[in-house]
Amino acid sequence: MLHYSIFSTFVLLFIKSNITTKSVIEIIPAIDLIDGKCVRLSQGDYAQKTVYNENPLEVAKMFADAGIRRLHLVDLDGAKAQHIVNHKVLEKITLGTNLIVDFGGGLKTDEDLQIAFECGASMVTGGSIAVKNPKIFSSWISKFGGEKIILGADVKDEKIAIGGWLETTDLELLPYIKSYTEKGIRKVICTDISKDGMLQGPAIELYKKMLIAIPDIYLIASGGVSSIRDIELLHEASIPAVITGKAIYEGKITLKELTRIIINN
Repeated sequence: MLHYSIFSTFVLLFIKSNITTKSVIEIIPAIDLIDGKCVRLSQGDYAQKTVYNENPLEVAKMFADAGIRRLHLVDLDGAKAQHIVNHKVLEKITLGTNLIVDFGGGLKTDEDLQIAFECGASMVTGGSIAVKNPKIFSSWISKFGGEKIILGADVKDEKIAIGGWLETTDLELLPYIKSYTEKGIRKVICTDISKDGMLQGPAIELYKKMLIAIPDIYLIASGGVSSIRDIELLHEASIPAVITGKAIYEGKITLKELTRIIINN
């Protein structure tokens, strides 16, 4: 069971890196789904699964009651099955909370996309579909725009990985993202698989490299966050947003560490 106090002040964390500078980094909690349960994987390995709560709605309500606005919801069953699976969980969360949910995993067809939006997703994240069927993904960008369609760029050794991280491609990260910004993508979730679920720190140097090469993207860092210090380092690197999961679930980010954080709704 998750401890409520861990979340009681999460929303947008304004981090003061020095006495003259103040800026904002958006904190987005993650819920990953397998068999309708809230889980986390290590390095994208389905065999290294930890179940944190069998009721994702309960977890989402804890976030919402604490004042959190955004949620990153990932259908890992869908990613593996190549079609949306956990849409009923998405619907329960969007009906049962006021969270703005971005949903990803298993979105391969217009029908999958329609189901996700009908079940309450405010935004969707396309990962494998953007690699395997760029025509349909590009059509989603044209139809819904860069505010509703997020590019999921899962990466291993700076190569794009797909299929719930089960397959690594030959696509180089930076040219790949650039090709989609030219089509209207503005938001990119980049997960370094080697960092994800390991609580060993995020891929900050990679994110710096991405922002130098593609400065106009709204980069959402994902994977490896283990402490408030990691979030501060991301802030110092000018990363606008970060997704964090395991550090929250295992209490690595505590209220004591949040006392020096300025919170603003």
